[in-house]
Amino acid sequence: MTGMPLTILRYAIITVTIVLFVMLLIPVFERRMVFHPVRYPHGNWAPEEFNLPVEDHFFETEDGVTLHGWYARAERPIGRTLLWAQGNAGNVSYRMQNMRLLLDWGIDVFIFDYRGYGKSERATPTEAGIYADGRAAYDYLVGQLNIAPHDVVLFGRSLGSTVMVDLALQRDAAALILESPLSNARAMARQMVPILPVHRLISIRLDSLAKIPAVELPLLIIHGDQDTLIPIEQGRRLYDAAGEPKQFYVIRGAGHNDTFVVGGDAYFRMLRDFITGL
Repeated sequence: MTGMPLTILRYAIITVTIVLFVMLLIPVFERRMVFHPVRYPHGNWAPEEFNLPVEDHFFETEDGVTLHGWYARAERPIGRTLLWAQGNAGNVSYRMQNMRLLLDWGIDVFIFDYRGYGKSERATPTEAGIYADGRAAYDYLVGQLNIAPHDVVLFGRSLGSTVMVDLALQRDAAALILESPLSNARAMARQMVPILPVHRLISIRLDSLAKIPAVELPLLIIHGDQDTLIPIEQGRRLYDAAGEPKQFYVIRGAGHNDTFVVGGDAYFRMLRDFITGL
């Protein structure tokens, strides 16, 4: 009987040690968990396969990082340009099917790669860095491509939603569209590791929930009701915290990465109607 408590104590010490070790590693590896860049030449860099009339553009951030973006014009434009901040993985070449469909519905697109992604400069992506990347893309679109601010629609998908919410507080635009958005990094950490207080140890914030009440642009939030990566509840929290005017569009049966596929024509018609109604 005397050996039993010692055995339990030994296992308890080992368990606590493992937990503490893992928790200490979190600040070291959190950037790798958030950012998953795919560098050129990886990806499909043949836009002609999707009949995409893209223009290559290179521009510089305020901290001297050179970024790459694609600008594509619709054959029958509705008069607005979508400034697209993408998710945390891949690069612009992974978005070609979606871009082709947007053009078919008359929506011009300017999509860019964050630092360390695609053809953008090999720099380490950080939270502050991707916010700076968003500002640089906007400034280039307005300053060099001569798109008026009232014709720019900020569009952020997944991680990109945090970039566009931050940008909406610093630049003028026609509207803000968030697709499959996260409320903040802590909510994501609680969801991914519910049994450990990981959310208390991470330094990355991505706190759109704290910022969105100050956004004054017309807002559209889009979320799939089967999204298991960023549950729809996070999109609803952002919606509830935002001011008017605002809309929430649910895509029934859609997960995280298939919103535009599952949504189909109804999804693109809704986007077009929202944009033309601004």
